[in-house]
Amino acid sequence: MGKHRVMIPCDEATRLLSDAQDRKLGAGERTVLRMHTWLCSGCRQFGTQVGFIRQAMKGFADRSGDLDAPHAGDDGA
Repeated sequence: MGKHRVMIPCDEATRLLSDAQDRKLGAGERTVLRMHTWLCSGCRQFGTQVGFIRQAMKGFADRSGDLDAPHAGDDGA
């Protein structure tokens, strides 16, 4: 028998959800993750939260450069 599994455990699903933020998952990984999150509301919610946090941090990083730049009307003193 091969290593093909229909259902992965939650710890593996959350690892894949996190990994998906940094790299493109393979077809097999995407398939088992999609099946798992279809059945598991906890992991589905975790995926939503990870995506929200990533977007929030991206927005913060995009604006953090504004903190170092002089604002209009500042004389630099």
